[in-house]
Amino acid sequence: LSSKDPSLPDAGDDEDTFKILIATDVHLGYLEKDAIRGNDTNNTLNEILKCAKTNQVDFILLGGDLFHENKPSRKCLHNCITMLRKYCMGDSPIQFNILSDQTVNFNTTQFPWVNYQDENLNISIPVFSIHGNHDDPTGAEGLCALDLLCAAGLVNHFGHSQSVERIEISPILMQKGNTKLALYGLGSIPDERLYRMFVNNQVTMLRPKEDQDDWFNLFTIHQNRSKHGPTNYIPEQFLDDFLDLVVWGHEHECLITPTRNEQQLFYVTQPGSSVATSLSPGEARKKHIGLLRVKGRKMNLQKIPLKTVRQFFIQDVVLADYQDRFTPDTPQVTKKVEDLCYAKVTEMLEEAERERLGCPLTPEKPLIRLRVDYSGGFETFNTARFSQKFVDCLANPKDIIHFVRRREQKEDIKDEVNIDYSKLLKTTAAEGLRVEDLVKQYFEAAEQTVQLSLLTEQGMGKAIQEFVDKDEKDAIQELITYQLEKTQRHLQARGVTSEQEIDTEVRRFRDSKKNTTEEENDIKEVSKECRHRGDQPADLDISSELADINMDFDEDPIPAPTRGRGRGGRGRGGRGRGRVMLNQKILFHCCSSVIQGAASSEPKPAGRGRSQKSSATSQSRSIMQGRRM
Repeated sequence: LSSKDPSLPDAGDDEDTFKILIATDVHLGYLEKDAIRGNDTNNTLNEILKCAKTNQVDFILLGGDLFHENKPSRKCLHNCITMLRKYCMGDSPIQFNILSDQTVNFNTTQFPWVNYQDENLNISIPVFSIHGNHDDPTGAEGLCALDLLCAAGLVNHFGHSQSVERIEISPILMQKGNTKLALYGLGSIPDERLYRMFVNNQVTMLRPKEDQDDWFNLFTIHQNRSKHGPTNYIPEQFLDDFLDLVVWGHEHECLITPTRNEQQLFYVTQPGSSVATSLSPGEARKKHIGLLRVKGRKMNLQKIPLKTVRQFFIQDVVLADYQDRFTPDTPQVTKKVEDLCYAKVTEMLEEAERERLGCPLTPEKPLIRLRVDYSGGFETFNTARFSQKFVDCLANPKDIIHFVRRREQKEDIKDEVNIDYSKLLKTTAAEGLRVEDLVKQYFEAAEQTVQLSLLTEQGMGKAIQEFVDKDEKDAIQELITYQLEKTQRHLQARGVTSEQEIDTEVRRFRDSKKNTTEEENDIKEVSKECRHRGDQPADLDISSELADINMDFDEDPIPAPTRGRGRGGRGRGGRGRGRVMLNQKILFHCCSSVIQGAASSEPKPAGRGRSQKSSATSQSRSIMQGRRM
């Protein structure tokens, strides 16, 4: 028997057997302000840690997204630290040793050794975790919430790659008795970037120099496993064939039973999330964690159902399939459709009640989603009024019903741009789309006249993701400012002056950076600048900008600000005027859509003689201070 057979008998618990509790995507802090669901993630993490202590595991392995927010609240961090201290600290001895260079394994902390070997700590159950896409490192220092727990000695954060050009995954080498375990980890990286790095052979998994065939190789990854686009996922075939088991995080559907990859001959387990963060079919599967036993090159994975997870039921209803009961022309058809939906929701409530019997840890109110396809001429009904009937029964009364409609094929209209909007407005997958995916899909389907001419789709998508997901309020304006200044320097170096040459050269310069290391470095540099700017006090530029804005909107006249960036009233002579003219040309030819949008919402002139002065000043300042866009 070997590790290539997942149906091994119980390997037993002895001095040679590793016992590892496996979980991914805990999403601690999800909906923590919700009156009903606010404590769901806390209760489930408490159950996971309690299960680890009850089973006396050697260590806990987390596959990313321990936290739901990139900047978790103090309440969330307090709850997490409290539970880790309660269950993972104690006098129980650690039964395995680490043989590898820990300064390489734990390279993100000033304490580069496993926490249970710290003489100031008393750890009974070590926790090893990679970061996910929700709690990934950000800012100039490249820190994440896991690094706080790591500095406190509660979690061992590993798998953080600090290079965007090459990744070397060095395993944590462990030994318990005669069993040798090589633990590999790779924290979340943008899928398209990692895909390209695999294709270019820029990802290397290091192996022990001696007795390579004696090691059980366990790999933890947090990426898209399902194909969301040509390069927006990581194929299993990219991973090395010497691996024995891959623990795949990020995917929320629980497919914890190991499945064999027939090409690479390793097994993949997908534990899924421990909380439903979206009302989609994949989240409706019963949630589990895994108890992995490894002895020599043999393994056994035991599924452990989670009892504190809130029940979730989802069902699809196609109204066109009920023609024996009603059609779009039936009198009071909307009332009959509503009655049908009420019956379906009631059935799911009764099923939830039956399953909950004898399980006191399961929350009382379940999650229920009914997706109603009203294609074929049916009308929707008032979902708010419908939800009032289940306020006391469900945990999600406000979004029980989700109406969807299949888009009908229409004939092409002459002189009209053909855009397949069905790619953008899918009825089932919209809930799982990421911000950067939506940005990319929008520009892929949009007309040529509204395409980006200065920024790249990846850069814009990343900036919007930072703004939305990680609360980096200056991310978008910093990206625009950075790219404007970089483009200015490029055009001045090329000696471009005419409007047509500027337009052509800017597009060429932009296209030359697409999907390259330079683009990755630009995005990383913008993130650093954004973090630094957030830590620094405001300078004179801010007051100048505020003065300029007040000049447009305030009733009392305010003198126009002096030219320059807070450096006094003197100009820069001929070179300064020439640069301003060049900047104006770039502004009008590369950011025309922004100018048009501003023109459509131009404020009313507040006084005689002010309108022209304000316009001229804004034209000369906008390109120099790209953050105004």
